[in-house]
Amino acid sequence: PDAPTEFRIGLCRIMEDEQRHTRMHIERAAMLGVEFGSLPVNSYIWQKSLEFRSLLDYIVTLPLVFEGRNLDHTLEFASYFEAAGDERSAALLRVIHRDEIEHVAFGMEWLRKLKPAGQSDWDAFCSHLQWPLRPMKAKGEVFQRDARLAAGMSADFVDQLDQAVETGS
Repeated sequence: PDAPTEFRIGLCRIMEDEQRHTRMHIERAAMLGVEFGSLPVNSYIWQKSLEFRSLLDYIVTLPLVFEGRNLDHTLEFASYFEAAGDERSAALLRVIHRDEIEHVAFGMEWLRKLKPAGQSDWDAFCSHLQWPLRPMKAKGEVFQRDARLAAGMSADFVDQLDQAVETGS
């Protein structure tokens, strides 16, 4: 409730993108014979959101972990669709990938604005992760370094994220 107005406006823009992404997925799935709602989904993100105690908890979890991981997943899945000969689905995921760069950039911008003065981006990021989330959960199988740099992450932050392993380092 106490989020700055500029943050709320930016979040509304992201919500518009996410609604557009959902429509794109629904339309593409329908073309492939899959009806929206016919496959099970989980509510992990929504359940995780119940644990947020601050705006920084939200920023670290949604834009930087989940959308950050999508920087990898979108191109990973695009390559699967390409290998299967489905260029249209691959193109859809590349469009979403470009939007995800902006969503992660939004998260980095607000992390920097709201973290304690003198705290590094990396330390602020790590200090607001809530188990089972940890740095390595913010990346997929094929690490998209350039996308993260385009999103405004520093080279040092990207290096630390790239080196993060299951132990939570």
